[in-house]
Order: sequence, then structure tokens, then C-alpha cells
Amino acid sequence: MGILMSEVPEGFAPPKTEEARIRPSASLVATRDGSNGIEILFCHRVPQMPSFPDFWAFPGGGVTRFDRNAAEELTQLSADENGAALVALMREMVEEIGWMNSQEGVVIVDSTSRDSVVENGKNWHPLVIQGELLAEPARFKLISIRTTPPLSPMRFTNRFFHLHDTSPPEPTVPNGRSEFDEFRWLTPKQALDAWNNSEMRIPPPQITLLRDMIIHLEKTGGDIESATTTMCENPPCGEHRIEFAPSVECIPLPTYTLPPATHTNCYIIGDCGGDLIVVDPAAKTDEGLTYLERRIRVAEEKGGTVIATIFTHRHPDHIGDLTKISNIYQAPIWATEETHSVIPSCDTDRILSEGDSFTLGEKRWDVLETPGHCPGHICLSSDVGMISGDMAVMVGTILIPPSDGDMAQYLSSLERMRDLKPPILLPAHGPLSPVPEKLLNHYLKHRRARHDRVLDAVKNGISEITQIANYTYEDTPDAHPILKVDQTLSHLHTHERDGNVKQIQGNWHLAD
Repeated sequence: MGILMSEVPEGFAPPKTEEARIRPSASLVATRDGSNGIEILFCHRVPQMPSFPDFWAFPGGGVTRFDRNAAEELTQLSADENGAALVALMREMVEEIGWMNSQEGVVIVDSTSRDSVVENGKNWHPLVIQGELLAEPARFKLISIRTTPPLSPMRFTNRFFHLHDTSPPEPTVPNGRSEFDEFRWLTPKQALDAWNNSEMRIPPPQITLLRDMIIHLEKTGGDIESATTTMCENPPCGEHRIEFAPSVECIPLPTYTLPPATHTNCYIIGDCGGDLIVVDPAAKTDEGLTYLERRIRVAEEKGGTVIATIFTHRHPDHIGDLTKISNIYQAPIWATEETHSVIPSCDTDRILSEGDSFTLGEKRWDVLETPGHCPGHICLSSDVGMISGDMAVMVGTILIPPSDGDMAQYLSSLERMRDLKPPILLPAHGPLSPVPEKLLNHYLKHRRARHDRVLDAVKNGISEITQIANYTYEDTPDAHPILKVDQTLSHLHTHERDGNVKQIQGNWHLAD
């Protein structure tokens, strides 16, 4: 086995990064009687939202300190996590869709009270005390508890409350700025079909909840009250399948990687019950290996078969303990020649290169060579999204190692990815990117500006590497000094190959 090349420069000790604090939140699963069966309310998040823009989601939000205070003071509510979450949900209902619950059913909130709550959520509790708003807990059922996986910089333990009304009023957006701009009523199956056909974007926790509701509705002959009562008796709160896209399961595995990331996203791609491919199984710790094994076993129990392992590139936070992983499942390794150089060979392995493709179920995946961050780096592209490895992340940064990276190739690879217009990016670290073009353009603009700044430093007569780095990163004073020098050196090497600069006795000067 060869040496695993790292993106982290020598001498840099990444600080220990703690996983994000888990905060409480609540969501409303509102249902009504529809012509084709029970329908669920979906709300379209405006494109300007920082998280999940253009997704269809349930109304809801985080639990605040004043929600907890209200739960303690309102005698009809329990002064515990469930009570505080229900207060937050009732407050968010007023703000986001203009509803409140009464003993007779859902009613519209008057505009004056709603405007007051939209202006400041603290106003909800006083308006309840004054009798202007209702805090009626009747008919709300806690049907599921889901916790955001550790790949996200913001994590929540979200309580999903069900509320059924035979014929509720239509939701409305508030005056002024709104989180939502459109509403849609769909049966659980219609919503799931729309997601599977890439016609609707739906956050991962709601996909598994839709599957659960479909199962329980089938068991009860479509009786929503019976179905949700059964779900309420033992709300599922454990490990769930994290589905970023149709036929794409994410398994965040703990790794020693570049902060603020604490995990590497392993993906299982392929339809449930069919052929599957595992991408970047980076598990090395007992925790990660156990988690990977659980998810593989679940896939196998549903009839799935792992036919291959793919590594996006050869960095050590992407390639796990292959000996121990082979005890979990055995499959040939597909990777580029550069990546194969650092892993044991096998007769059934396959060398991937530009233009290769494979089909899982009805989905075709194309192999794109995207060097720059690492030689032999690849992305996997399909009509549901692009598994993008270490090309771009939503949180943190991407390093271009001066040892074997190439800034010019990296920028060219980013341009190519952007021009393919993938619907989403599925990165190796952190949450998915729902608007890839925006993210990739940001990376291109940012790195090109850095590239120009490095050359400006040399043009201004700055020749020593540390001084060039300080000039280049003048706008980022908190950047780690070792990383600044490391990335500046990557830019200088590219300028050197382009004939812009030359190195003389360790210092950098303009080329003749």
C-alpha cells in the first residue's frame, strides 16, 4: 500500500472541533381530507433562505427561551421539552401560515395579532394571556423525533407534531418578509413520487417521515387518526436513513479531517433492493465502522447488494480501514489510477477515468475527472445531483496542497462542474449545496481574487513567502499562518508554471 497523501500541510495541527450543539425545534405535519386521500401541507422556502432554499418543507422553527417561559406559565401545557416545542410550533404557525388551533379546529389569526407576532415572537405569549390568540394543545400528536446528523453546522432535535383538520382554511404568507412563498397540499405518496422524480426538493428527515406515514396509512386503510395515534404511541427517535437525493443515502463517518468538519460523508447510491455502490467509506474508528456496518446491513436486509466501492480521491480522510471494512462487506474498488496507487490491488478492481459511466437501477452516473485539489480526483454526476468529493463545501474551505495540488486545474474543474448545472452538490464534508451554481461561482471568484492578489504582491516587490501570504490574506487576519503560507505557495507554483514568477534562492520574483 502506498503513502496516503494529505491535504494538510506539515506542521499544521488542526484544532479539536466539537460537534455542533443540538438545539430543540418543532415542525407541523398538517393534514386534511383530500379527493385522493389524506393530504399534507407543504410550504415552499424562498430562494433567499440560507438553508434549504427552494425546498418544500413543513412549517416550524426553533425553540426559544421565551417559548420555554410560556410553556412553564401556561397551565394547559407541560413544562417540559414537549411543551416548549409545542409553544414554539403554535407561535410559528401564527407567523408562517396564519393559523391557530382551537377545540373546534384550525382557525385564521387576525392580521393585527399576526403582525405583532411576526414583528417579535415574544408577543405571542402576552397575546395568549389577553385572549387574542389561542394556545390550545388539543389534537396535536407527537409522531416523530429526528435529530440533525453531525455533518451540519447547526443541529436540531426536531419534534414533529401532527394536526388534522377535515377542511382547514388555506394558509397565507405574512405581510413583509416571509420564509415561504407558496403552499401545496399533497398526499404522502404524491409528495414522495414528486421527490423521487426530482420534481420537488424535500429535506431528508421529511422523506423518512413520509415513508412512515405511507406505511401506517396503508395499515389503517387510510384512517389518519388511527395511523398517527399508532405513531404517537412510540415516536421513532433513533437512527434514520439520511436521504439527500433519490437513491442517495448519506452516512457521515467521524474522521480526522480539516475543521470545522468533523466527519466525511460516505454515500450509498442505488435503489433499495438493487445494486449499490459505496462512495468514500472513510471509517477507521470503532464508532464509524459500527455505523457503516449498521447501514450496510439495513441495505442488505432490504435486498440490496454492494457491487463496488468508489473513492473520490486518495486523501486519508476518505479512505477508511480497508481490512476492517472488508469484514463488513466485500466488493471491488473502483477508482482512478492515482487513487489505486495508495490502496491494495485486487483482480476485480476497476480503474475509472473521464467518460466512464455506470447504471444503478434507472439512474446513470457519469465519472468526471476533476483534478486540482488532488491528482485523480473524481466527481460522480447524475440527474439527481453530483457527488463532489473535496471540490467545494458549504462550511469551511478547500485546500489545494502545493505538494500535489494544482490551482489552475482546480479552477478549471470548478468551471466544468458549474457549467454542467447539477441540481445539487453532495460534498464529502458538511451539508449538501442546494444551489451549486451560486456556491461554485463564489469559489471561483474568491480563488481568482486570491490568485491575482499573490501576483500583485510579487509585482509590488514583496518576495519572501510569509510576507506575500500576509499581503494576500490581508482581508482575513484570523487565517492560520501555516495555511496562509501553504495556499499562497500553491498560487505561486501555478504562477510559476504560467511563466509569471520565478523562484530565486527561496524568494519569489517576477519572471523576466
